[in-house]
Amino acid sequence: MSGLPEPRAGWALFLDFDGSIVEIAPTPGAVEVPETLPPLLRGLRAALGGAVAIVTGRPIAGIDSFLGDAVPAVAGLHGLERRGADGAIVRPPLPGDALRRAVARLEAFAAAHPGVLVEDKTRSVALHYRLAPEAEAACRDAANAALADGLAGWAVAEGKRVFEIRPEGVAKGAAIAAFMAEAPFRGRVPVFCGDDITDEDGFAAVDALGGIGIRVGDAAPTRAAFEVATVGELLGWLARVAGHA
Repeated sequence: MSGLPEPRAGWALFLDFDGSIVEIAPTPGAVEVPETLPPLLRGLRAALGGAVAIVTGRPIAGIDSFLGDAVPAVAGLHGLERRGADGAIVRPPLPGDALRRAVARLEAFAAAHPGVLVEDKTRSVALHYRLAPEAEAACRDAANAALADGLAGWAVAEGKRVFEIRPEGVAKGAAIAAFMAEAPFRGRVPVFCGDDITDEDGFAAVDALGGIGIRVGDAAPTRAAFEVATVGELLGWLARVAGHA
């Protein structure tokens, strides 16, 4: 961790969830949250004047189920829905029948491919193949076929062993920028920690704002200026931030 930046009180901290502050699990529901994580997040909020947010592909409700009230500010579904530090939530209306058809098509596909899982997020849908890596090409084709069935203005986004169908233009960088325009993040230096392809947009956003990107893991290439090898290393550094910022 010697290469990571020294903690600063003027930071605004944005944290991805899976693969960044918790280990990636075989299935979305199997994630284990260390009992030390919520207190660490509360300590970070105290050290940084409340300027801490989770920026994740999971729904806000899913993050709350894992972290409770440890972090009020959450951007869920890659920023499709967002809850500010004041508790106000911004999200689009529920999508129409086209997404329901896409979910049904993907569920039929998953039923025929053992190990493939569908995660229905209500406002988007993800097709996971972590338990069936040999199905990557078939999953990509299935996601694109579901997209073509009436989902104009939507796109297939690729992540770690997952293809997700969501509205075009939805990305973590835009969510971070929206937070930075609000209290208590406004006027601070943004720091974003992530691990996946879907986090590269966030790294680009904080770089453009004069901030810092920290990538967890060894995937390449990355826009992040700093890297750590494991979730444990990042959590150790975050403990330093909580104690010294």
